[in-house]
Amino acid sequence: MQPIPASKRAGSIEYAIRDVVVPATQLEAAGHEIIKLNIGDPLAYPGLPTPPHMVAAYIDALQSGRNGYSPSYGIPALRAAIAEDERRKGWPAQAETVYVCHGVTEALQILFAAVLEEGSSILAPGPHYPPYMAYPQMYGATTVEYRLDGKDGWCMDFDDIEAKMNDDVRLFVLINPNNPCGSVVGRTDVDRLLTILEGYPKCILVADEIYDGLDYTGTHVSAASCSTTVPVVTLNGVSKVYYAPGWRLGYMALHDPTARMANVQDALERLLRSRLCPSTPAQWGYLAGLTGDRSWMARYARRVQDQRDYCLQRIDEMEGLELQAPGGAFYMFVRLTDERWAKDDKAFVLQLLQEEHVLLVHGSGFSPEFGSGHVRLVFLADVEVLKDAFDRMDRFLTRHRTTA
Repeated sequence: MQPIPASKRAGSIEYAIRDVVVPATQLEAAGHEIIKLNIGDPLAYPGLPTPPHMVAAYIDALQSGRNGYSPSYGIPALRAAIAEDERRKGWPAQAETVYVCHGVTEALQILFAAVLEEGSSILAPGPHYPPYMAYPQMYGATTVEYRLDGKDGWCMDFDDIEAKMNDDVRLFVLINPNNPCGSVVGRTDVDRLLTILEGYPKCILVADEIYDGLDYTGTHVSAASCSTTVPVVTLNGVSKVYYAPGWRLGYMALHDPTARMANVQDALERLLRSRLCPSTPAQWGYLAGLTGDRSWMARYARRVQDQRDYCLQRIDEMEGLELQAPGGAFYMFVRLTDERWAKDDKAFVLQLLQEEHVLLVHGSGFSPEFGSGHVRLVFLADVEVLKDAFDRMDRFLTRHRTTA
């Protein structure tokens, strides 16, 4: 009998961060222990648990029966708390234009469905988080990458942006801090970007700020707080800064300074209603995080920054690796300087995994054009684990350099 066909759109989707887990799982099944520095899940690494008062609020919601369907746009108290939190970042967010979703990934799918259609496009940074490439094609659109300069702190290439902007671009994506590069965009560059986007009245700025609480430069700024003319959809959530990724809870907040998003807002609300609601107990847990004690955040951030600094030191000492120091998030995008690996970063990742049992992600999985010759490393593990991982990487690089 003939096999039942799957859609072409699904067959073309790749997700590098999890694709490399398949061979790692096979090695684990054979009895090998893998040092996993591939996934940005804070709970995969000891020492960074979800804050207890948030967990307690989640459990209390279950035990007290607050576990039914919530309103489709989110619990009103949570929407209000999110709006208040965004107002502290410098723009007049309102609860009525905050929409709670099953993580930022669902927010993206809903936003793309509401805005994109056949022939439209989005501009996303290269390198970038893979769903920005995978999802738009589901709605007949295409993703065009604008260049981040790997020799200048992964800053935006404004000449490249201007060359690629046109009237078909409906969404412009700013990931700040960036995944996978860890770069942080400050006020001057956000303002320059907004000046460009003012010339394209059908374009919305998508500000993915899920890592905004992990800024080591002190220069991060909310894109919505800078805009008086360009509509902005801010994306954020509980996964990274609140250390609760498995709760799958995020939001989009609309900033419409010139009142042009009424049709988009109506489309978003129709789509949100059609999928019922996000997790109700998780919403109560997130509310506790937003309204409760935040003193723990500084302690967590110091730990993550110390781990980042250790990685910077080790990479600086190693032959074969080079790095533009990340200013935010918990990733570093490391350049492979050995010609052998620079031409095939995926081979480096897979061979390192097989020989030394260290798991990274190949940079070409974040952008074949702008990410090749790099690997992404997550620095959430404690220093002792990172030391072991770098010792193994150094051994691997030395072995293949001397036998090449």
